[in-house]
Amino acid sequence: MEKREVRGKVVVITGGGGGIGAALGGVWAAAGAKVALLDLDLAAAETAAALIGAAGHQAMAARCDVCDAHSREAAISAVQARWGGVDVLINNAGITHRSLFAETDDAVLRQVMDVNLFGAIGCTRAVWRDLIERRGQIIAISSVAGFAPLLGRTAYAASKHAMAGFFSTLRTELAPHGVSVLVVYPAFTDTGLDKAALDASGNATNSARRPVGKQMTPEFVAEAILRAAQSDRRELLLSPVAKASRWLWQLTPRLYERLMVRSQHGEFDG
Repeated sequence: MEKREVRGKVVVITGGGGGIGAALGGVWAAAGAKVALLDLDLAAAETAAALIGAAGHQAMAARCDVCDAHSREAAISAVQARWGGVDVLINNAGITHRSLFAETDDAVLRQVMDVNLFGAIGCTRAVWRDLIERRGQIIAISSVAGFAPLLGRTAYAASKHAMAGFFSTLRTELAPHGVSVLVVYPAFTDTGLDKAALDASGNATNSARRPVGKQMTPEFVAEAILRAAQSDRRELLLSPVAKASRWLWQLTPRLYERLMVRSQHGEFDG
């Protein structure tokens, strides 16, 4: 099977200021792509873009609130003005929460859904014409929580389930136009996402929880995603934990639930 060309392509990465997003920028740029790092934290995106530039590759940074239509349009317009259009959109921006549903403010649930799901949908809408004209590619970063439950993360799991369903269905609409869609299901990755999780009131928890299995590095995840994207894969389950979770959830969901709850190590009393 012929690989998708990367060199010279324009790649937009949301949440590109750190973690998996910054790592994705690095590996795509090293493969010859022009990389646009979009992030609510412009300083972080500029720092990541500067590192890529210092390595002799092409990168730019733009502030982008994925929940705001004007911010999305301005960021994408800046990319189009510089490089003419967008070939690849990586919907990576995301947040999570760590709180039981009964204790969680509705505003927190909505914020997680807005960033993870509707932010990704809005960014996709913003580059829609470019992707069709260029027979491009969408990469959606979901999670193991995108196909299985995760205690104390009701909104996060809902957003990632919905994200997986949305982009898997969108794939069928875009296929006639030559646009491919890759949905990625990472397991525990050392990004700081969980430490930045919101509590029941919407404040940062500032504490990391114990991962299940060995954490992956953002660089490992980014390189695996690039290979999958080049091969036009439809989905990518990263790590033995993700693969085992998929099979266990499908074959013995009650056992999966017991093991998953036990793995929380008493984080949620009762």
